[in-house]
Amino acid sequence: MTLQEAGYDVVEAVDGQDGLNKALAQPMDAIITDQNMPNLDGLGFIRALRQHPQGKGVPIVVLSTDSAEDLKAQARDAGALGWMVKPFTQDKLLAVIKKVLG
Repeated sequence: MTLQEAGYDVVEAVDGQDGLNKALAQPMDAIITDQNMPNLDGLGFIRALRQHPQGKGVPIVVLSTDSAEDLKAQARDAGALGWMVKPFTQDKLLAVIKKVLG
């Protein structure tokens, strides 16, 4: 809702596999993914998306309650641009999206 209210078009997914299918079906300017999702977790989603041409160069930010440095490093290695720890403020989310979109 925060992103929609700020004027962004948002595509929602019910889980990691649904998100991957949607990200491969249409161009995305940026992706926000959770780490803990059914059917395909955030790291698996990022790795799978980066294997496809339409996943190259799309900024990906991971949202998670987990702040373990090794998990953040794995996400960066997989192709994530950033990591936000939940909970977060609406202002922080908007600032991160503005930053990754340039």
